[in-house]
Amino acid sequence: MGRFETLREMLGNPYLYILEDISPAFILLSLGVAAFCGLVVYLVYRFFNRNVLYSESFNLLIIMVSVVTAFIIITIGTNLVLSLGMVGALSIVRFRAAVKDPLDVGFLFWGVAAGLTAGAGMHTVALLGTAFIAVVYILFFFIRLDKRALLLILRYQPAAEDNVHVKLKSIKYQLKNKTHNADFTELTAEVKIKGNEAAFLEPLRAIQGVDNVVLVEYTGDFA
Repeated sequence: MGRFETLREMLGNPYLYILEDISPAFILLSLGVAAFCGLVVYLVYRFFNRNVLYSESFNLLIIMVSVVTAFIIITIGTNLVLSLGMVGALSIVRFRAAVKDPLDVGFLFWGVAAGLTAGAGMHTVALLGTAFIAVVYILFFFIRLDKRALLLILRYQPAAEDNVHVKLKSIKYQLKNKTHNADFTELTAEVKIKGNEAAFLEPLRAIQGVDNVVLVEYTGDFA
C-alpha cells in the first residue's frame, strides 16, 4: 500500500508534465555540436569508405540521425512522462531499408551516440568521442589499404586455357567461379594486391584468345 501511494504521488506531481526552462543557447549549442559530429562522420564515410558503391543519401542520413537524436534527447531529458511516451511511440517504428554492409551499421550507431551525448549536454564527450573514433577508423583504413582484395574476371576462348593458367601461376589467387561454354570460358578469382599495383593485367590481356580482363573491388559479398 505504501508503494502504491508513493507511485500515485509521483504520477500526480504536476512538475512531471511540465518541461523545465531550457535556454535557447543550450538548444543551439547541443544541436550545433550534434551537427558538427555528424559532419565529421559524414566526411570520414565520404573519403574513407571502402564500399564498392557510395551512397550519398545514406551519408546524409547520418547527419540527420545525429541532429534528430539530439533534438529528441533535449526534449525528453527534463520530462519523465514525455520520455515514457516517446519510448512507446518509437517502439512502433519499423525500418524497412536493409543495410547490406555491417560497417554501415557502425556509422549509424556512431551518429546516434554523437546525438545522444550532445543532446544530454555532454558536449565534450561528444566531440572527443567522435574525434577518437575518427582517428581509429582512419588508422585502420590505411593499415587495410596496404593490401586489398580484388576480383579478377577473365573471359577467354577455350584455346587459351593453358596460357591463362601459366600466367595465373605467378599470381596468388583464389578461384571463386569458373564457367565453361562452347565458345568461351569465364573465370572469377580473388587476388590480393598492394596499393594500386595492377601490372599483371597486361600480360593476361596480351594472351591470344583472351577477350576481356576486368579487375573490380571486392568486399567479400556478392550483390
